[in-house]
Amino acid sequence: MKKILSVLIAAITLMACNNSQKKSEEAPAKPKTLVLYYSQTGATKAVAEELQKQLGADIEAIELEQPYDGDFQQTIERCQKEKADSVLPAIKPLKANLDSVDVIFLGYPVWFGTYATPIEALLKAQTFEGKKVITFCTFGSGGLQQSSNDVKNALPKAEVVCGYGVRNARISAVADELNRFLIEGGYKEGTIEALPAFMEHKPVTEQEVEIFNQACGDYQFPLGTPVDVAIRETATSTDYEFGVKSAAPNGEESTSTIYVTIKKEEGAKPEFTQVVR
Repeated sequence: MKKILSVLIAAITLMACNNSQKKSEEAPAKPKTLVLYYSQTGATKAVAEELQKQLGADIEAIELEQPYDGDFQQTIERCQKEKADSVLPAIKPLKANLDSVDVIFLGYPVWFGTYATPIEALLKAQTFEGKKVITFCTFGSGGLQQSSNDVKNALPKAEVVCGYGVRNARISAVADELNRFLIEGGYKEGTIEALPAFMEHKPVTEQEVEIFNQACGDYQFPLGTPVDVAIRETATSTDYEFGVKSAAPNGEESTSTIYVTIKKEEGAKPEFTQVVR
């Protein structure tokens, strides 16, 4: 009898171990995520906090020993001098234990076409070896793709993913756009309607030029002249992908892609979302 009980107990124990192993295999440990960002005006901070909220992640702001505490023009002048002198701003040590972090959402404003200089200082000090780094940024017109490529080049030992970017003028759209981005990227659970592809580009009409001008006309710098456009209809908006030509500072002609959206709400106006050069 004792021998039979011993055999039964051993079998039950083995089954429990197998079930535990199966559960472990079916549900791997959730990666440890950190939202790490630098914000100058509060725009990038707003995106970072929304990310932290939607992901349930840890969050930390990058702080400078001597903050850029002047106005926009003073900040630009200081950055220009630092670049001319090949000097980077000193940043305070990070509080997060990066050894325990698997995924880093790295956020910054776009300055001079790429990530802000405090991020340059960070990437000089940290390799993020073995980490997955997802970029996010705020900008006046664009810069997500270029800055993400620059992060990738600066972190050859990390897996860098081009993430999410938003114009400073469109911070109110962040919550909905991040929800889509995070679900589509598999960073959080949920379902969302897939966006259709843009139709083929065709020459712009006068009406489409007017839509472009309404969206981009008040931008502080000339963005060029739209020559062709592709359109897509979604459940909530009509989106435009404009091919734009402009004159470069050296006089040569350059091309860019400018995105405009119009929400399907009464009284909605065309919104300039980003330029890709």
